Amino acid sequence: MKTFYWGVVQSAFQFEMGDSLRRSIDARTDWWAWVRDSFNIKNDLVSGDLPEEGINNYELYEIDHRLAKDLGLNAYQLTIEWSRLFPCPTKGVEVDFERDSYGLIKRVKITEETLRKLEELVNHREVEHYLAVLKNLKKMGFSTFVTLNHQTLPIWIHDPLWTRESFEKSRARGWVDEENILEFVKFSAYAAWKFSDLVDYWATFDEPMVTVELGYLAPYVGWPPGIVNPEAAKRVIINQMVAHARAYDAIKEFSRAPVGIILNIIPAYPFRPSDERDAKAAENYDYFHNRLFLNALNDGRVDLDLNWSETKIDHLARNDWIGNNYYTREVVKWTEPRFEELPMVSFVGVEGYGYSGNPKSVSPDNNPTIDFGWEVYPKGLYDSTLEATEYGRPVFITENGVADSRDMLRPRYIMEHVEQVKRLLESGADVRGYFHWALTDNYEWAMGFKIRFGLYEVDLITKERIPRRKSVETYGRIVREGLE
Repeated sequence: MKTFYWGVVQSAFQFEMGDSLRRSIDARTDWWAWVRDSFNIKNDLVSGDLPEEGINNYELYEIDHRLAKDLGLNAYQLTIEWSRLFPCPTKGVEVDFERDSYGLIKRVKITEETLRKLEELVNHREVEHYLAVLKNLKKMGFSTFVTLNHQTLPIWIHDPLWTRESFEKSRARGWVDEENILEFVKFSAYAAWKFSDLVDYWATFDEPMVTVELGYLAPYVGWPPGIVNPEAAKRVIINQMVAHARAYDAIKEFSRAPVGIILNIIPAYPFRPSDERDAKAAENYDYFHNRLFLNALNDGRVDLDLNWSETKIDHLARNDWIGNNYYTREVVKWTEPRFEELPMVSFVGVEGYGYSGNPKSVSPDNNPTIDFGWEVYPKGLYDSTLEATEYGRPVFITENGVADSRDMLRPRYIMEHVEQVKRLLESGADVRGYFHWALTDNYEWAMGFKIRFGLYEVDLITKERIPRRKSVETYGRIVREGLE
């Protein structure tokens, strides 16, 4: 029988900072600049909370690893932060590359000389830190899942304030600019070269469509760079696809571990199932949000112009496993296309359902809503994960959790969602793991510390980890009993 992985998840920016002497600060990311920007704070785009007041996993990782071990977990998922390893540009380290007939980068050559030059630029203190973290996890018997890009980018890759104020003049526009594919490949190659003996599973990206949808199509949600630019959104989609494929190739040069991608696969249901237009809205949502990446990276079917016309590009079909981050569903209805450049964006979420609910309330279907307002809908985990299994790759539930500071919903939430995992396995689906978000509270992006996802509450003054006992006991019992 294949090993089933029970784990927890953390990302670097959301968990690492918070030591009292400010020794673990990483001030070289786009999000660091974004959350302290006065315009963003004044206009309630961000909370005003600062990540350097956070939970200090950077120093207290051994404590967190012990808490995870005491739960009986056998896997731990974390991020190696690009900006910590390379706080300054690596663009001076040139690499040769080739293009295909569509103009896409199809090959990047990483040599020993490339790695030696990167070794001269890397922050060795941070390399030693991540080596220590990974060695401690292995010593404690965990399988390690490492993500290379969990939303944040080095400020020299993406300056969100400059990009927002002067898009055409900005020289740091993140995934809008193709040159940053090469930078990501160099970082990925270096990480694989340095940490390969300690990593069991690699993920290139976490939730790449969040970057697209919230950063370039929804300026009111507090996500960098906070602009409306559908042409840029299209470039970000394609560039992230190419970056994944070329990073996959680079990692495989130095590591035998499987390389995958983590998506937030969201099942979309029509508001009025008998209404053809609402049914089409749900179909378009699924294609845009879920299928673009799934089709391209698993089957090589790429919608280059985002007009429902797919081209077979085999060198983009690079993927060993699929991660699914599931929190809730979407219920959508038809709307006329919002952007001429993106005609498939012809849907809108219906208020009260999915991500559009009211905090600590109930949805129109009488499902509870969490502190965020998201609707609790366990069946969506089954539906979204089943969609991922269509592509013939092993699937992991790489994030699933609930913002519930009172710990009233979380125990039942965990049980009901794990029940959906059991259903999947009973149906023959190749699902190999479940990771809870999160072990401890965290810095929840634009919402700061107001949203509490942790099995353990964190006192932000003392950094004490305080168990939310019902949830800790529930998850621990499920792990001990397994899925039999």
